[in-house]
Amino acid sequence: MSHNVAMDSRTAYVVLALMTLANSGALGLILRDLPESLRPSVRSWQAGTLIIAAGYGLHAFPSLPLAVMVTLSNGAILLGLTICWRGVQQFDGLPQKAWHFLPAAAGTLAIFWSSAFQPDTLVRILAVSLASFMILAGCVAILADRSREDGSRSRQLLMALFLAIMVLNGFRCVYFAWAGIPSDFSIADNGSMANIISPLVAAMLPVIGTTAFTLMCSERLRRQWEHAASTDHLTGLANRRTLTEAGRHRFEMSRIRGERVAIALIDVDAFKSINDRYGHEAGDLALQHVAASLQAETGPSDLLARTGGEEFVAVLTQTEPEQAQLAAERLRLAVQRHPFSLRGLRLPLTVSVGIAVSQEGDADFDSLLRRADQAMYTAKSAGRNRVELAA
Repeated sequence: MSHNVAMDSRTAYVVLALMTLANSGALGLILRDLPESLRPSVRSWQAGTLIIAAGYGLHAFPSLPLAVMVTLSNGAILLGLTICWRGVQQFDGLPQKAWHFLPAAAGTLAIFWSSAFQPDTLVRILAVSLASFMILAGCVAILADRSREDGSRSRQLLMALFLAIMVLNGFRCVYFAWAGIPSDFSIADNGSMANIISPLVAAMLPVIGTTAFTLMCSERLRRQWEHAASTDHLTGLANRRTLTEAGRHRFEMSRIRGERVAIALIDVDAFKSINDRYGHEAGDLALQHVAASLQAETGPSDLLARTGGEEFVAVLTQTEPEQAQLAAERLRLAVQRHPFSLRGLRLPLTVSVGIAVSQEGDADFDSLLRRADQAMYTAKSAGRNRVELAA
C-alpha cells in the first residue's frame, strides 16, 4: 500500500511538471503577439517556469543519490523563482541586482551541505522555505509599490498568490518543526499532511501564477491600446476624440448644474513657415515644445488637447469670462516666453487664442467650439499673438 502511495506522490510531481511545461508553452505562443516592451519580462517568466518544471520533474527520480536529487531539484526551483522575480522586475522596468541571486545560491548551498555532509531534513526544508520566502517577498514588494501599482486585478491576484505561498510555506516549516521528522522521511510519502499539501502549493505559482502573469500582460496591453486611442501620438496630449467626448460630457453636466464651460482654442502663429524653412521634423519638434509650454500652465482639472495640425484646445476650469481670459493670457505668455531652440537657433513662437464661454444660445459643445474658433480667427486678423473673447 505504501508503495502505491509513493508512486501516486511521484506521479503528482510528474503531472505538475507537465502542467508547468504546458503553461510555459502557451506563454511562448502569445510572445510574438506582444509589444517589444513586454517581451523581456515574458521571456524571463517563461524561462523561470521551465526551470521550476525541471525541478519538479527531478522529484520523480528517487533512484538518484539523495544529495544529488535534493540539491538539483530544489536548486532548480529556487533559481526558477529568482528568474520569475526578474520577470516581475522587467515588467515594471526595474533593473536586477546581482545580489538578487543570493537567496537561491545560499539556499542551494545549505541544501547540499545538509544532504551530503551533515544530513538534516529539517535544515533542508527550512533552507528552501527561507530562500523562497525572500524571493517571493521581493516580488510582493514590487507588486505592492503604490508608485507603480496600476490597480489591475491580475496584478493584485499575483501578489495575493505570492503571499499565500509564503504563508503556506511558513505553516509547513512550523508543522515539521513541531511534529518532528522521522528518520525514513521522504517527500513522496503521503503519510505527512504537509507532504500532501506540498504539491498543491507547488502548483500555485507555475499554473495559477502564469495565468495571472499572462492576464497582467494583457491588461497592460489593453491600457496601452486605450491610451493610444485617446492620445495624440506626437505630443502625448489628449486627441480630438478624447476632447469631443470629455467636452460634450462637461457641457451636458454644466447645463444640468446650471454652470458654464469655457474653452480656449489655440493656434500656433506662422507655423507653416517653420515647416517650409526647416522641414517637417522641425515642425514636429516645435509642436512638442508648444505642447509642453501649454501643459505647464494648465491646471490639474483643465483638459488640454491637440486637435490636429498646429491647433490646440483647452477646456478650462475658470468659467467666468474674465477668469477664462486671464487663463488664456497665461497660456499665450507661456509660449511667448519660452523660445523654441533648433540646432542652436532660437526661434520665437507665438499663439493666437480664441476664448468662448458657454451661454444659453449654445446648443452643444460643438457650437461652443465654433465660437472659440471664430474668436481665434479674430485674434489672427488683429495681429496674432493675442487673446480674443467670443461675443
